Amino acid sequence: MKPSLSITTLTAALLLAGCQAVNTTSGGSVGVERKQYMFSALSTDEVNQMYAQSYQQTLKEASSQGALDKNSAEAKRLQRVADRLIKQAPLFRPDAAQWQWEVNLIKSPELNANCGPGGKIIFYTGIIDKLNLTDDEIAAVMGHEIAHALREHGREAMSKAYGVNLAKQGAAALLGVSSDQMALADAAVNYGMTLPNSRGNENEADLIGLELAARAGYNPNAAVSLWQKMAKASEGAPPEFMSTHPSSSSRIASLQAAIPKVMPLYQQAKKG
Repeated sequence: MKPSLSITTLTAALLLAGCQAVNTTSGGSVGVERKQYMFSALSTDEVNQMYAQSYQQTLKEASSQGALDKNSAEAKRLQRVADRLIKQAPLFRPDAAQWQWEVNLIKSPELNANCGPGGKIIFYTGIIDKLNLTDDEIAAVMGHEIAHALREHGREAMSKAYGVNLAKQGAAALLGVSSDQMALADAAVNYGMTLPNSRGNENEADLIGLELAARAGYNPNAAVSLWQKMAKASEGAPPEFMSTHPSSSSRIASLQAAIPKVMPLYQQAKKG
């Protein structure tokens, strides 16, 4: 048992080395206050630039296939929702006002959407069309994805992966452990740290996204109807414990508990 304990201790030490504690966003009405640790050598600007290159490559490929939709009524609808949500983003982090936001729609059957570091948003027509999303539900999806970018969950995951790599190499070299022992350490890292934190990140994105949408004048109850539709479309999904996303039932319960916190913001926005 001692080697495993040593691996755990060394892993923790190496993970913290070179890390800095950051508060990427304010807590908002939903109270997301978790402290995050990022590698100081991996700056926000660097991650944003890396993702911007990848984003442009994705758009280039979609355009070459005739799948990049810039001018349809659906694309314009998406942009209108985005404009309202982006306007609220600086309330959680002021520097988001200087991000080079982009919103693009790609013709694809995928039930997917994302907002990468630095505010690069992509929606696929499949999620809008197959789920027959209302504007409120589009705002729920987009708010969730924007929240991931505001919280820098991508940079956080990169920092964690880099730290785990260093820890594994250091533990193997200094402790002389076998590959089997390192495999056990890998499993512990995967199930004891990575997956639960991923679910935690999803919950943070749900809560901040809920508030962004409410402040933009979109009905927060749409987040519940969205995930009800998603659950129906995702029958046969893996058990929650093995997934990086919360199950639809637990996600919906968490959203329902948070809606009273943001409903006054929605009502105020509607009056304005």
